[in-house]
Amino acid sequence: MQKVLIANRGEIAVRIIRACHDLGLATVAVYSEADAEAMHVHIADEAICIGEPPSAKSYLKIANLIAACEITHADAVHPGYGFLSENANFASICESSGLTFIGPPSQAIAALGDKARAKATAKSVKCPVIPGSDGIVPDVESGLKEARKFGFPIFIKAVAGGGGKGIRIAYSEDDFVKKFMAARTEAEVSFNNPEVYLEKMIVNPRHIEVQVMGDKYGNYVYLGERDCTIQRRRQKLIEEAPSPKVDPALRKKVGECAVAIVKAAKYHSVGTVEFLLDEQGHFYFMEVNTRIQVEHTITEELTGIDLVQQQILIAQGEKLTVKQKDIQFNGHIFEFRINAENPMNQFAPSPGLLEHYTPPGGPHVRIDSACYGGYRIPPNYDSMIAKLIVKGRTREEAIRHAKRALREFHIAGVHTTIPFHQYMLEDKRFLTHEYTINYIDNLLADGCTFTS
Repeated sequence: MQKVLIANRGEIAVRIIRACHDLGLATVAVYSEADAEAMHVHIADEAICIGEPPSAKSYLKIANLIAACEITHADAVHPGYGFLSENANFASICESSGLTFIGPPSQAIAALGDKARAKATAKSVKCPVIPGSDGIVPDVESGLKEARKFGFPIFIKAVAGGGGKGIRIAYSEDDFVKKFMAARTEAEVSFNNPEVYLEKMIVNPRHIEVQVMGDKYGNYVYLGERDCTIQRRRQKLIEEAPSPKVDPALRKKVGECAVAIVKAAKYHSVGTVEFLLDEQGHFYFMEVNTRIQVEHTITEELTGIDLVQQQILIAQGEKLTVKQKDIQFNGHIFEFRINAENPMNQFAPSPGLLEHYTPPGGPHVRIDSACYGGYRIPPNYDSMIAKLIVKGRTREEAIRHAKRALREFHIAGVHTTIPFHQYMLEDKRFLTHEYTINYIDNLLADGCTFTS
């Protein structure tokens, strides 16, 4: 591997370019017409335009990406997250074209990307799973028969779903028919696949995910958990590690389950196994994300391991240089997603010109961003401006560092989620970590505008 094409944009493209340069690898940035002035275009060794602003005509255009590799003589592709990162067909095309795909094998993506198959894999290694249907539910009548077995409320989920799309909640039999058809319709529109399955709804859960790594030689480790419970409509806003609800015994148990699942799928790369944690402390497998996560940064700060570099080294055929006994957890880490959204107006998108952009600095603060003063955030893509990562010896100290960093973060020209984060850092239930996955949605339903 000598030259890596980054099939992505924004802060993750910048992050990958930096990791490649640290390893002595040349880089190729791809960009749409809307991203001609984006940071990843400026810092890569080469850059090539791959299409019009809509992602379907640029970042999701597989033929254009493969052509860009041919033109620039790139011999490897890093998909980042989102876009084609969990597309087994894209990974397979890269493999058949002689390109190194920096991620898991296409067969593993296909096996774990299918929610029903992933659940079956978890069952096969005796990992607790949420009660639900055995695979795809073909019609309403079959669905009602299944639902009666484990009771309401029930999630109706798209097999090919992600990002909170293709999910409906049925609270009764009468409610089921309408929600079932709505979930299938959204799945067809969003993923070109109408198939759905059923899961018992775990009431008032927390969202816990485990970072794993595995090489091509059967070596695997888990790098602790992240708590991603602070969400709005299943979109994460604040993540932290370690979880205040996970003790060492539970950490070991859930970590070993996560490793068993990816090992059974012959998965080699960096990945994340997601779980729900109920009010009694029982955990249940939810899904596997076969890619680098947005919030990989907090695990990096917690363990001192560069996960993006590890992805690249594993793809090159290197063995893991760490064993489970070598993994150390130091301090407490938060990540705050600074998005171009207006939290005082139901988090409405706020694209536009960054008239002023001054990120915070100083001890215990990390910023991952692709933005700068004068950059225009396009309306075509994700609204992320930056990820603010802070560290402390304890959760309380990390919160103090976060307050300082958010106070120093100055952005003008667009609305941002900074006021939301400042509100949360004064919120009693957040400070005492007594909240569940529906907490923010409930606050919004009650009319909260997240102002101090």
